Amino acid sequence: MRRIPVNMSIPQDNSRDNPPGGGLSRGAGLYVHVPFCATRCDFCAFYQVAPTVARTRLFLDAVEREAGLAARDAPRFATAFWGGGTPGALSAANLARLGALVKKNAGGGLSEWTVELTPASASEARLEALREAGVTRVSIGVQSLRGELLEKLGRRHTPRQSVEAFGRARKLGFAVNIDLMFALPGQSRDEWLGDLGEALRLEPDHVSTYCLTLEEDTALWLRLGGGRTDPEREADLYLATWDFLEERGWRQYEISNFARPGFECAHNLNTWAMGEWIGLGPSAASQHGRVRGSNAADLDAWAAAVDRGERLTGGRTALDDATLAEDALIFGLRANAGVDLAGTQRRFPGGDWERLRAAADALCGNGLAEQAAGRLRLTRRGRLLADAAGAEFLK
Repeated sequence: MRRIPVNMSIPQDNSRDNPPGGGLSRGAGLYVHVPFCATRCDFCAFYQVAPTVARTRLFLDAVEREAGLAARDAPRFATAFWGGGTPGALSAANLARLGALVKKNAGGGLSEWTVELTPASASEARLEALREAGVTRVSIGVQSLRGELLEKLGRRHTPRQSVEAFGRARKLGFAVNIDLMFALPGQSRDEWLGDLGEALRLEPDHVSTYCLTLEEDTALWLRLGGGRTDPEREADLYLATWDFLEERGWRQYEISNFARPGFECAHNLNTWAMGEWIGLGPSAASQHGRVRGSNAADLDAWAAAVDRGERLTGGRTALDDATLAEDALIFGLRANAGVDLAGTQRRFPGGDWERLRAAADALCGNGLAEQAAGRLRLTRRGRLLADAAGAEFLK
């Protein structure tokens, strides 16, 4: 399947301007990729480097210049999201500097502003700097509340640090997402549901649950002998997750995401619905003005390009209605509310709608999707096979 080059983890804040399930935000999203991690987790394939004083200065100076270049496009931003790496690798003072840059370029009216943090980096000083900047929510990469599983993932925090980080964030008034992973090496079904139950006892606003993906050449991939997976086990854990959370009143609004009412992620919903976003930082992607592209996944190469007045030097692609219509269906179907077919056709009238509607009918015919009130939605079985369902819309 064609992939949208977006750096996204999936947590988030309470924007009520965005109807759950694919409503577009009233402006673009602003993404900042902070490429620093003190150590690399064994499962991680995102671009990252160890922070040093020189690298941090290079990043902050270059991202400020890149923001000036991006300002030529002059979108109005509705949401902001900082991912990585981990933004928490920056000091409180540097987080404040980056926050001031976002506020300057966003023009003040952000309805949602999310920052990813590891439990170990969510110090009171950093959280206070983020609150002063205007951040509305934090996403804490807990992954598991079992110490032995964290060790297998190469995570450098403890369950206690996760609980303490959550408490500090909540005390300072942030909306909080907890990010968890399942299908971990040696993890039983009961252990996973126990992890999930422990997380819910903290009373988060949003829960992201991801099936562990063994990315090629990561430490975990190599340790397990080349990325073996067990599809039947993964499907069982997906279904168990959905049942467990729904029985406890949590609303699934996207394949991997659950939220209390009003706390769905507007930033990611906008992306899945083929809205516009601008990415800053090495390896960050953008989609704006019918162009999609990404920055170099290299701190020095990205900074050098910015010095030359260049952005999106990798994978730069002009977008037409045909591509955007396909992608709006493929990624929009991740949301439980599905896709408004007529509305999407009005947005992208140049798409091959005879073929796309025939593909939608075929998905309904084989039980992977259903249509009601003009919306195409994946069924429960379809959500388990979302990649295969999306592939039906490709040329």
